[in-house]
Amino acid sequence: MKKTFLVLFFISTALLLKAQSLKASMDRGQKVYEKVCLSCHMADGGGVPHLNPPLSQTSYVLGDKSKIIYIVLHGMTDRIPIEDEYYSNNMAAHTDLNDQQIADVLTYVRNSFGNKATAVTVADVKAVRTKKK
Repeated sequence: MKKTFLVLFFISTALLLKAQSLKASMDRGQKVYEKVCLSCHMADGGGVPHLNPPLSQTSYVLGDKSKIIYIVLHGMTDRIPIEDEYYSNNMAAHTDLNDQQIADVLTYVRNSFGNKATAVTVADVKAVRTKKK
């Protein structure tokens, strides 16, 4: 009985800490989004048709997080189709953002605007940053 209680206590504590960590990352990420991303992707994450892609309910945001990390790190100059629509506005590389800021803003984007996806960690960003092109 005592063992079960301790196990449940540690599990609940771990879940609480994880939730607090996600909230802190989301709060920091929202600040980065408002400063860096909002002017192109809009307050609702809807983007601008044919120029800046939406960040809501799209496979490139909700899918493999290494792809969106790569775009933030290196920018994008290609005309690309996203959800059957083409977008052609160039996005500059965000060399001004550190790994924590990128992880936070992408966690915010992947969990805002109707999105629900796993958090992006600093380790995820570091892995993409150090990967050879």
